[in-house]
Amino acid sequence: MKKTDAVIIGAGPVGLFAVFELGIMGLNAHVIDNLDKVGGQCIELYPDKPIYDIPALPECTGESLTKNLLKQIKPFNTEFHLNQRVESLEKKDHNWIVTTSDQEKFETPNVIIAAGVGSFEPRKPPIKNIEKFEKTNLYYAVKDKNKFKDQIVCIFGGGDSALDWTVELSKIAKKVILIHRRDDFRAAQHTVGLARDLEKEGKVEILTCYQPLDFKGDESIKTVEVKHDDGQQKNIEVDSVLAFFGLKMELGPIANWGLDLEAKSLKVNTENFETNEKGIFAIGDICTYPGKLKLILSGFHEGALCAQECFKRAKPDEKYVFRFTTSSSDIQKRLGVK
Repeated sequence: MKKTDAVIIGAGPVGLFAVFELGIMGLNAHVIDNLDKVGGQCIELYPDKPIYDIPALPECTGESLTKNLLKQIKPFNTEFHLNQRVESLEKKDHNWIVTTSDQEKFETPNVIIAAGVGSFEPRKPPIKNIEKFEKTNLYYAVKDKNKFKDQIVCIFGGGDSALDWTVELSKIAKKVILIHRRDDFRAAQHTVGLARDLEKEGKVEILTCYQPLDFKGDESIKTVEVKHDDGQQKNIEVDSVLAFFGLKMELGPIANWGLDLEAKSLKVNTENFETNEKGIFAIGDICTYPGKLKLILSGFHEGALCAQECFKRAKPDEKYVFRFTTSSSDIQKRLGVK
């Protein structure tokens, strides 16, 4: 069980800025996200798309904004827990016990939900009883690439994740079989070219215009059955399967935490962005209140006010004196400013 001043659910821009606001007050935080990387919607949905409404930045991208926020919070040595989601919240006196899908546990007085429009859930192939394979050799993300060493790996998908891992795993796998339902790929052309070169070298097999029909096996997948657009079927023996069919956004377990909901958003007050449960806050696109604007800059404001209340709960015996970063030597020390 890890004890911390705050647990932040969501590693998007608003969650990252909440880390900063907590950090300059001397509070530590752990950040949990369902994705395999930091950045939330900005990274997953529009990493290269220009953003024009961030103050003092006439133009930036989701990727550059994320990098700058990570640079801003670097002095706080924040721990990130990726590829997992919060499954449960339990009350314990003044604190909350937070449990993730990987069974990591945290005890904290403050839970900040900065989950955007909810968690990103993988789109699953339309295979009957597919859940049983998720415990063995069916994956929707790669946590440890070394587990695929010397394996026959079947990868479904035509986007960047599918092509990137086709190229990367070809270095350690016995064989990589890439299967896509179309002739054309949506990934970066350079990566597609690398995969095609690997196909010529015999390290990768690429099957296009095929879709999954069935996964055969008792506890783990032994054979993948696929069907071509012309009706031809193939049975492919595999050791592991990676499915990259994209992501869908779901509220997920948040809906079961007893928080006040309004149209899949969490109702908060505008004094400190606390929900109907003491110590549970919601900021960014996940929260709603009269006059709410779903803008990143609004989320930054919400995170700043939320952090003030978090300090009161984390350090009830201390009085926080608000100071500007330009004039506070304590804040500058925490930021590593000399």
